Amino acid sequence: MSNNTETKQYRKFGMLDSLSYAAGDFGCNMSFALKGYLALFWNQFMGIDTNTYAILLLIVQVWDAINDPLIGSIVDADKRQYKRGKFLTYIWVGSIGLLFAGAFCFLPFPQAPAMLKNVLFIVGYILWDAFYTIANVPYGSLLSLISKDPGDRASLSAWRSVGSMVGNMLCMAIIPMLIYDENDNIKGEVVFWAALALGLAGFVAFQFMIRTTVIRCDEYVQCNEEQEKFNVVQAMGNFMKNRPAVGATVAAMGMFLGMQGAATGVQVMFQAYFQNASIQGLVSMFAMLPIILFTPLARKMVAKFGKKELATVGSIVSIIACVGLCVLPIGPNGTGMIIYVACQLVNSLGMGIYSTVSWSMMGDAIDYAEWKFGKREEGTVYSLHSFFRKLAQGAGPSICLVIMALPFIGYDNTLKADQTMEVATNIRYFVAVAYLVSAVLQFVGLGLIYNLDKKSLAKMNEELEARHANN
Repeated sequence: MSNNTETKQYRKFGMLDSLSYAAGDFGCNMSFALKGYLALFWNQFMGIDTNTYAILLLIVQVWDAINDPLIGSIVDADKRQYKRGKFLTYIWVGSIGLLFAGAFCFLPFPQAPAMLKNVLFIVGYILWDAFYTIANVPYGSLLSLISKDPGDRASLSAWRSVGSMVGNMLCMAIIPMLIYDENDNIKGEVVFWAALALGLAGFVAFQFMIRTTVIRCDEYVQCNEEQEKFNVVQAMGNFMKNRPAVGATVAAMGMFLGMQGAATGVQVMFQAYFQNASIQGLVSMFAMLPIILFTPLARKMVAKFGKKELATVGSIVSIIACVGLCVLPIGPNGTGMIIYVACQLVNSLGMGIYSTVSWSMMGDAIDYAEWKFGKREEGTVYSLHSFFRKLAQGAGPSICLVIMALPFIGYDNTLKADQTMEVATNIRYFVAVAYLVSAVLQFVGLGLIYNLDKKSLAKMNEELEARHANN
């Protein structure tokens, strides 16, 4: 079969590609921004008790287990020709659903019967998760297809982090000021309308990305009639044998256990310990400044030191900062908040080093699968990675809520923001430990499992380049 892509002329990779890819994660984060408030919404505003909510959240993760690899395998197996290409077409479909799906997770009916509340939560979450996956799995796979140049991929990964950060920072700064009342309790009706507004903003960002993205590596996904039939089970087995994919996934799970798992504890800590819930977003936004400062340096730093090397050092920096959260005198006052912010600044620097290269590392992991197993399965590799990330994002808050409700911590959702100072102090230490576990998991994934250091990556790229040239 002749490769028609050899005669195609594409625009030179440049800033538009980076901005376009950043817009995609901005769109994802517009939908994802309110997920951290699910626990407070359903636990405090809707009145579902802590253990019931934790069980419901774990139930919907079963759908995640089916949904992510299923959609990823569908994308890989789909050989139909689309005007926009299959990846951008799937993203377009997902972006339509995400216009409204996020708001379905926050239908404000606190007087509804308990069983109806449970049904509303499950149906809303499943709808949101389905459309999010339809958009997000192909979006993540695009990184390895926009360019095969390692520097370009590092730039795309860094700018994806920029898109995520901008989306996060806007939501962090604005949403807490809107959704809490004067007593630091959540206003459920406002959350619903905020979700609709974010859905529209995300849709606009996705449309910009779809119209400006150029896929330069079509030859990697060309349909060959003589290829072996796609095998989902084998693809999943290959993922588990793919050390870079597993290492990056363990690190990502650790990162999201800190960002999402500890998020509910952080919200309650600002409600009951610092007694200023509306300022939480500004504090979190300020703590992200090191990520912003590092992002422009990412490409040069990667070229000099390597992705694995940089990310591993970042995880060690995070561990040091999280130990500080555990042992430093962070009191329920202005001084305590300053110390908390200082530790989070250092933690953010360490985590930011990894986050700016994390997607590029997954692009390399997709190449690794082709290098080792002779098959390129972007959708499946990325969807399994996405599944475990989402497992941490979903199960993390569930597990943390259950732990917070145990007697040794004492959280009572019926008291909302009016927890006792003893309970609030327990939650303050629980948050610190959760962040420390998160940082340790990042180090294990990056330093001990992920095996594509700078030298190995260069060897892999060289051999793949020769293989593609011969084919």
